[in-house]
Amino acid sequence: MDHYKVLGLHRSATKSEVKEAFRRLAVQFHPDKHSQSSSQVRDSAAHRFKQISEAYQILIDDRKRADYNVRRSTAQPHGGGGYAGSKYHYNNRSSSSYNSYDGGARRRSSSGVSMLEVAIRFMTTRAFLLNVAFAGCLLGGAKMIDGGGERMWKRWNTGKSFEEAMDSIEKAKSRQRRGPEDDD
Repeated sequence: MDHYKVLGLHRSATKSEVKEAFRRLAVQFHPDKHSQSSSQVRDSAAHRFKQISEAYQILIDDRKRADYNVRRSTAQPHGGGGYAGSKYHYNNRSSSSYNSYDGGARRRSSSGVSMLEVAIRFMTTRAFLLNVAFAGCLLGGAKMIDGGGERMWKRWNTGKSFEEAMDSIEKAKSRQRRGPEDDD
């Protein structure tokens, strides 16, 4: 379903035009207006009203509208798979496997979208960004723990290197084996 066609609008329609088109069509197809009509007319009007309401909900919200426009512009032509679970009509665009203006340097997918654009869209999804943030926290924590051990050593063993400390531990162990009377 093309939400712009449902409301009878162009893609460049403003929010006020979307509201006006919705109000006009909602009054025309509202189920209460067709309560005395035959069941076929009533069902058809209810279905049309649902379509109008869905189109309005998508086109009035800036984020949903931008997402819809992106999905609609990148959808594959009829016969292709398109977005998984997409309920939007496909665009009839000719697709080429390579960009002609850059000598084929940027590979194009079958929908006419460059692989770079697909990668950028993937990398800007909420799930991807949350995973990257989580991995960053883990790496940062590991770095802090690693550096923390060294800082703790230096705090409690000022002026001693690790090797010096190990030598003093070995001397203390050997003194314990020999006994306190053998120190002289």
